[in-house]
Amino acid sequence: VQLQASGGGLVQPGGSLRLSCAASGIVFQHYDVDWYRQAPGRQREIVASITSDFSTNYEDSVRGRFQIIRENFGNMVYLQMSLLKPEDTALYYCHLIHRGQDFWGQGTLVTVSS
Repeated sequence: VQLQASGGGLVQPGGSLRLSCAASGIVFQHYDVDWYRQAPGRQREIVASITSDFSTNYEDSVRGRFQIIRENFGNMVYLQMSLLKPEDTALYYCHLIHRGQDFWGQGTLVTVSS
């Protein structure tokens, strides 16, 4: 199983960014997928999740600003982020559990700053 995250960068407050996560080595459509983030000096926290049947859930601080989207035909999950705030600055990771084991993408850095 491999997860490849990409799309991070520097964006001004109020801006938008889309993160991508490409999965391989699994029958992707059967898996729930999450996005986590870890800010400097803070613990990793879950940001958004999407189940195999497309149900979504969001951490309170991003609800209404972030959207998690999956495209099973391409084994992709996206995190569309808008109205970004400086406090959204973090390393963002995609994640899933396969056969009881956690798998993580390599992390993509999002920096929100003017």
